[in-house]
Amino acid sequence: MSFIQIIEYKTTRIDEFNALLDSWVEKNAGNRIASRALQTRDRDQENVYLNIVEFPSYEKAMENSDRPETAEFAAQAAALCDGPPVFRNLDLLNERTFQD
Repeated sequence: MSFIQIIEYKTTRIDEFNALLDSWVEKNAGNRIASRALQTRDRDQENVYLNIVEFPSYEKAMENSDRPETAEFAAQAAALCDGPPVFRNLDLLNERTFQD
């Protein structure tokens, strides 16, 4: 079963955060566990962002969380945020794609 993690964070330093994220993505090319990632901005709350990351399974997500590279990125990202991130851990029960 696919697993989705939503990470909500607040930052006034989004350009620095994105540079760090781009660097991490490049550094981990060929070693990624996530199958898809989206970065979003909350239209109703200033400087609030959500990353939506999909994994093949909960177990693979936890494997990713246990990687030293992930811990290093999380620590560096936290330094750019205005408080701790909020995590939501979701099992994907149903998926629909609409083309009309």
